[in-house]
Amino acid sequence: MNNNIENEQRLDNLKKHIFYEILGMAERVMVLVRYSPDVIIGNRGFIGDEKETGIILVFNPGMKFNWDEHGLSAALVFGSSPQKCFIPSGSIAAVYSPELNVQFVAGGAERQEAKGTGRAGTAPAGTPAVVRNGMKSEEGEKNVINVDFVHKKILEEGENN
Repeated sequence: MNNNIENEQRLDNLKKHIFYEILGMAERVMVLVRYSPDVIIGNRGFIGDEKETGIILVFNPGMKFNWDEHGLSAALVFGSSPQKCFIPSGSIAAVYSPELNVQFVAGGAERQEAKGTGRAGTAPAGTPAVVRNGMKSEEGEKNVINVDFVHKKILEEGENN
């Protein structure tokens, strides 16, 4: 049990590190936040399908935010008014950058439960939590897209010749 808590803390630190690295490189970072009653998104909260799919929040260096041992605190603007937000680190499902074509996806409790079987369930955002050996997992197959950047590069080089 203690090992699980330590691993969660290390994963939270890894998310934070990746967040700031992407922010420094791309000057914009996106965070997928899964629904939790502990997440505060100002007066807005989660609306519609966001309780199932999560919400994507965008951060840039000009914004005021702080990521401490409890999570990410920020004043985000929805519509025309700033809203106080708090996202516990454990509710951050992914940190990514389209500009850098990079993403870090962290599974939640569902991933820990499936750890013994080598298979993962579906994350709350509705996407498969694990793809092993580049192959689709059986559950949620329609949501998995395999991307092979190596073959794409070879094809592009072949087209230029």
